[in-house]
Amino acid sequence: MSLIAHVGTFFLTFFIMEFVAWFTHKYVMHGFLWSLHKDHHHKDHNSWFERNDLFFIFYAVVSACFVILWGEYNFAPGLAIGIAIFAYGLAYFLVHDIFIHQRFKIWRNANNRYARGVRRAHKMHHKNLGKEDGECFGMLWVPLKYFK
Repeated sequence: MSLIAHVGTFFLTFFIMEFVAWFTHKYVMHGFLWSLHKDHHHKDHNSWFERNDLFFIFYAVVSACFVILWGEYNFAPGLAIGIAIFAYGLAYFLVHDIFIHQRFKIWRNANNRYARGVRRAHKMHHKNLGKEDGECFGMLWVPLKYFK
């Protein structure tokens, strides 16, 4: 594969991950694996870690599998896909866990239009403490109604 094909695969995979994350959140986390995601909406423990963090491990394993497919089985796009999944996971962690939920106390004073919109949309999602009827948004896209 050419460098352009690898870069294109990386960006395509990164943006596809936005859909995968939305779909997983709406139909898996708020679906049959609610038992793992529930503590993210309603903290029922004293630990810094949440059962919800297991989803990060799942995507890390998927990312690693693509790198292994590339290295061991000559699956040409595997490295670009694996790195893109990792990059999306890192971006998601930075935006969701650090910026929005302040699991590390940095970026607390960000107050631009995008920051306010993302925080407002996420707050609306967390207003619902139950499994059903929670609005789900992506990390990169948020409905314009939240950017006041």
